[in-house]
Amino acid sequence: MNYRVPQPVPQVILDDVRGAQKMLSGVSRVTAMEGSRHLSALTGSPVHFKCENLQRTGSFKLRGAYVRIAGLRPEQRAAGVVAASAGNHAQGVALASSLLGVRSTVFMPVGAPLPKVAATQEYGAEVRLHGQVVDEALMAAQEYADSTGAVFIHPFDHHDIIAGQGTVGLEILEQCPEVRTILVGIGGGGLAAGIAVAVKALRPDVRIIGVQAAGAAAYPPSLKVGHPVSVEDPNTMADGIKVGRPGDVPFKIIGELLDDVRTVSEDALSSALLLCLERAKLVVEPAGCSPVAALLSEPERYGGGPVVAVLSGGNVDPLLLQRILRHGMAAAGRYLSLRLRVTDRPGALAGLLAVLSEVDANVLDVSHVRTDPRLGLTEVEVELHLETKGPEHCAEVARRLHGAGYKVTG
Repeated sequence: MNYRVPQPVPQVILDDVRGAQKMLSGVSRVTAMEGSRHLSALTGSPVHFKCENLQRTGSFKLRGAYVRIAGLRPEQRAAGVVAASAGNHAQGVALASSLLGVRSTVFMPVGAPLPKVAATQEYGAEVRLHGQVVDEALMAAQEYADSTGAVFIHPFDHHDIIAGQGTVGLEILEQCPEVRTILVGIGGGGLAAGIAVAVKALRPDVRIIGVQAAGAAAYPPSLKVGHPVSVEDPNTMADGIKVGRPGDVPFKIIGELLDDVRTVSEDALSSALLLCLERAKLVVEPAGCSPVAALLSEPERYGGGPVVAVLSGGNVDPLLLQRILRHGMAAAGRYLSLRLRVTDRPGALAGLLAVLSEVDANVLDVSHVRTDPRLGLTEVEVELHLETKGPEHCAEVARRLHGAGYKVTG
């Protein structure tokens, strides 16, 4: 289904963002700006986090949703609003609607995390589960809007949404007036476009760099050909920026105002989430970590002045968080899995564990395989999952095992 808005694409200007800031006074929070000593040392420039993960509803989405719904005419408000989302936009629309006294219906995929479904309901929306992916929920929401007259609230492809998200940029300039580079994650592009409108109008010297997950990076090919193109089967843990096609309105702004768009790997995203949790004591979802992932991946690109990384959201499902942390530990060289063969006799496992204890490796899990036809009659394969202190410690563990006569098979 085609979600393109009619041409010509409306422009968003600084006055729109300033108007949105007045509208949001007392509604959205002016979120904190926190420094990161670790990333500052890594890049050679002061690095600050703009903590939209601490915003009401746990992400920046409330800003744009409130401005969009507040701008509806009385008869439109009476008809109610409808949206589709797997999480953050759903909660932003639900709370904004409740604050404004507007009835809201939100379509979410059947597999949406239960905490996000519950939060959306608690903010006052009627939740309808439909389809397996967000695109199917979007189609259902638009059909609902066509049949009931409810106003469809798009997550990023609207003038008012972008103006509301742009208030993040105004706050950055107020909180860190010496900023030289802003890093912001990009899905459909509403947040990056809004920040760019606000910041470039007041500080054209500030670099604004968008960050996409490599498995869902629609902007680089779109910018190359000059119009939005779709990515087939976008795939990333960062569901907040897992968008297959740029929005028409933000694409025009981003094409004109952003200095660059970078991509980051899944390993970098999980490592960034782990860093935010351990070093900054901040719970940040994978999409919100994408600017941090860019800093970790290419720290040398961001010298020459203060950097602000926008942590766009903190709504992460606990089960997903558990998997991502494990992945992040492995990416950081702190989680080592290996298989080796030992003689199948009493005390053999105790001897292996003694070697690991000497090298200070923490055993998380251990299992035996005795039925593999590749094993000798007196052999058993042992699979180990270890917690280590980093890549150098992993290498030390391998050397110690080899020195003790163990044959590592994988």
